[in-house]
Amino acid sequence: MSREIAEQPGALRRLLEEGAPRIRAVAGAIATRRPRFVLLTARGTSDNAALYAKYLLEILHGLPCGLTSMSTTTAYDARPDLTDVLVITVSQSGGSPDLVASTRAARRAGAITLAVTNNADSPLAEAAEHHIDILAGPEYALPATKTYTSSLLALYLFVEALRGHDGVPTAARLPELAEEILARGEEVRELAGRYRFAERMVLTSRGYGYPTVKEAALKLMETSYVPALSYSGADLLHGPLAMVDNVFPVIAVVPDGRGGEALRPVLERLRERGADLVVVGSRERVAEASAGFVLPTEGVAEEVQPILEILPLQLLAMEVTLARGQDPDAPRSLAKVTETH
Repeated sequence: MSREIAEQPGALRRLLEEGAPRIRAVAGAIATRRPRFVLLTARGTSDNAALYAKYLLEILHGLPCGLTSMSTTTAYDARPDLTDVLVITVSQSGGSPDLVASTRAARRAGAITLAVTNNADSPLAEAAEHHIDILAGPEYALPATKTYTSSLLALYLFVEALRGHDGVPTAARLPELAEEILARGEEVRELAGRYRFAERMVLTSRGYGYPTVKEAALKLMETSYVPALSYSGADLLHGPLAMVDNVFPVIAVVPDGRGGEALRPVLERLRERGADLVVVGSRERVAEASAGFVLPTEGVAEEVQPILEILPLQLLAMEVTLARGQDPDAPRSLAKVTETH
């Protein structure tokens, strides 16, 4: 896990340099079909990447999006009319049977199908009409790390190209900034001490940061086995805030932009509750919390900040796991390719 976390700057750089032309070509072909709606299909970590794509498509491109309920076709044999609908299936391995079956069913129903995977020879890549290879290289650790950030970047470049823009200049600094963040592992190790004996925790954000906290919660649960609940800040105020007290650990990802502004009232309520609040975000927001990790997001567009936000949280999941005497490379009961049906 440690090695693959460290490989992320190189993987991002490779995608910008080698993958971007192919992504533009795929986006151009799909744009000529003028999709009217987008359905996003994924599981696990890839589901959080798909949620990020939903924000991109709706905010930047104005295309309405939904997340697929695969059982409607794989278990209930539903046959919706998907004419002129773009179905994007995101999968690290491209091998899960329900993802493949759902994509095939969507194609038969008239959809424009796109697979986004780390395996160009996978059954999913073969099943879809179009394919984007995220070029992350082999990933052997059970917790997905570099395939997540590479999926985010590939989806960002695709959405920008779909609307006739070149996303490379906006994303060009990400590999360098990722290196800066990953060089600060000692800071994360100190933060991990706060959670060595945690029985549960909550993660919250808004806007583009919401997929980040969902992914961070997943990483914490699958490596350290700490129950970690992720909420949109708005949803947190609609009831779950009641469980927060002065010993309850909360991690807030505060984007530098509109999402962070929308989260401000939530942070105020958390401070009123006396929560042990750790902030991942700008220096100003970290200074208002119990502790935190300052992200180098000055001048970075909000829509690509999630690619940086998750990095210290991947490190945190690994360090919390090690502090608890467990092995992040061998989560119990998990397999690299999860074969759901």
